[in-house]
Amino acid sequence: MASVIRRGTFMNKCPHHRPAPHQPSPAGPTPSSPPQSDFPLTHTGSGRIIPIMTFLPFRHISLTLTLAVIGGIVLPSRTHADDTERVRVLPEDTGAALVNPGMGWTLHYYSNVPTNYGSKLAPSDTIDFFPGLSTIYLRIPWCFLEPEEGRFNWALLDTPAQRWIDRGLRVAFRFTTSENWNRSGTPDWVVAAGAERVFYKFGEGPVPEGESPLWDPVFDDPVLIEKLDRFLEAAGRRYNGNPHVDFIDVGTFGMWGEGHTHMSSAVPESDLLRIQKLHIGLHLRHFPDTQLCISDDFVGHDRPGTDFPITEYALAHGVSLRDDSILVQPSPRQWYHAELAGHFWPTLPVILEHEHYGSSILRDAWKDGGQLLEAVEAYHASYLSIHWWPQEFYDKNKDLIQRINLRLGYRVLPTEITYPARIPIDSWFTVDWTWANRGVAPCLPGGFPAITVKDDQDGIVAVLVDENIDMARLQVAPPDQAPHSTHKSEFRIGHVAPTVQPGTYRVFISVGMRDGTPQIALPLSDGDGHHRYFIGDCQLY
Repeated sequence: MASVIRRGTFMNKCPHHRPAPHQPSPAGPTPSSPPQSDFPLTHTGSGRIIPIMTFLPFRHISLTLTLAVIGGIVLPSRTHADDTERVRVLPEDTGAALVNPGMGWTLHYYSNVPTNYGSKLAPSDTIDFFPGLSTIYLRIPWCFLEPEEGRFNWALLDTPAQRWIDRGLRVAFRFTTSENWNRSGTPDWVVAAGAERVFYKFGEGPVPEGESPLWDPVFDDPVLIEKLDRFLEAAGRRYNGNPHVDFIDVGTFGMWGEGHTHMSSAVPESDLLRIQKLHIGLHLRHFPDTQLCISDDFVGHDRPGTDFPITEYALAHGVSLRDDSILVQPSPRQWYHAELAGHFWPTLPVILEHEHYGSSILRDAWKDGGQLLEAVEAYHASYLSIHWWPQEFYDKNKDLIQRINLRLGYRVLPTEITYPARIPIDSWFTVDWTWANRGVAPCLPGGFPAITVKDDQDGIVAVLVDENIDMARLQVAPPDQAPHSTHKSEFRIGHVAPTVQPGTYRVFISVGMRDGTPQIALPLSDGDGHHRYFIGDCQLY
């Protein structure tokens, strides 16, 4: 008895993968071995049939099927019951960076200041060199988006956004009302309409008018709230529930949208919670179908702890957390709220923003960058910022970026799959598969595994989905400790229709919607360009 073993790495690319003509194995049998044709075999992807004994030091192999080798194609013996003739697949992680829903690197195209950090990019430059980039982050003051009441400058957002949407990527937003590099983030016409404001010196607090050009709106002023509500209503019509929008920050309260005023207008502590809830509520009203998040500075920029009324309120309303920012200061003050993130990451995506890369280096907070990976682990981050000129950041941190990509967000893959080598048409058969999530965050979008059977013209013959297996339920763990989850699924091909002809077909695996539409990239080779991955052949009869 022997088994068909197919490794997860195939060199030949779909859609027309076929084994090359048989070549002799470079290693003959040892004196104690059975005859060569009786060895358990594996397909390496190069077309060679190699004794599986080569791999025994690394994998335990169960023997279940006698093989015949005919013209370079491995065929199962017909002497046993079909469901006992099993193909066993041991996929291997390719190490590739993944671009998936609800995770990835976010490029600060606008970082409050419109020239930071996308202004050096040509219109055609979508930084395709950066592995794992998924989201373009546009953080911009309200005053630039509505310079006149009711007249909007949406091109400021839509023009850069479409450059990446055309490439299949996504965007995220923050609209701010308070800036220290500009007189304000709030349009002047809001004040002209009667809204109150507070002048301040940055880092010192409120001052009389005339002593500083900088001003904050009174964040609960009725005129401000009315005008802001109308702006967010207009933004919501465009971006709420938009499939290209990953998340929107609640950014209309506090300096740079971070939810604090200790360096500007110094809102009294007694008013903070009420006003913060007011601004969260405005966003919930106009973006009910979009993931929202607040800065960790809503609780205080350096206030440690895990339980705060404002984060409890946010969590209760499905609003997630981002840290603005880590690595501003050297260790041990490199971040403050990893434990706070523990309330959010099991059910909501946590977003990490590091300090402007150049500033972090100048303060000696960056070091070798290793603490950025430590932060990804500590926060169980789904997203991580590129908070600098992207080419320079990439060039100086390539190895770090690669290591982060193996952990950032979720990293779902099958570690073992077995299925029948011969499958009777219109009869039940089983697939046994083991899954793991090697990322730091849960697969929050969820996804269901599917087997897709194709013919040699890449035509889809059968799509088989197990809706009882949701990747969102896979547990996460420290590196190299991801727990495995094993399942048995029952499927049937060709029941009623479509018509299925007997023959040899190719088997692909994917994760996605309940209807079998693939949505999640897996770290596997031999993809078909649609997130389906070739794992072997089967014979339908």
